[in-house]
Amino acid sequence: MSILSIYLQKEQQLKQLQEELDKLKNDERLKTELDFKHHLETLMREFDKSAADVIKLLDPTQGAGQGSSTAKGSGRAKRKLKIYQNPNTGETVETRGGNQKTLKA
Repeated sequence: MSILSIYLQKEQQLKQLQEELDKLKNDERLKTELDFKHHLETLMREFDKSAADVIKLLDPTQGAGQGSSTAKGSGRAKRKLKIYQNPNTGETVETRGGNQKTLKA
């Protein structure tokens, strides 16, 4: 492919993207979202808050869920602790899984 054909192709893509951008600029939904974003950023500056503070304020469960899942390293939840007691000897075994050597014995 020659440099001239690449240039013409890129120029055509640029025109196409410019047309799409002009359509978006005239879209009312975009205007309302930009207006909302502007007002939100103004409020955040006024009250000296970050985006993370706003997210934590609006959805407190999200912050707590992320912290514990990233600390574990996996998406799996901890198993419930089960306590077994041998009726003959009175020995107790606390385990989170069923594959425990004392229980198997």
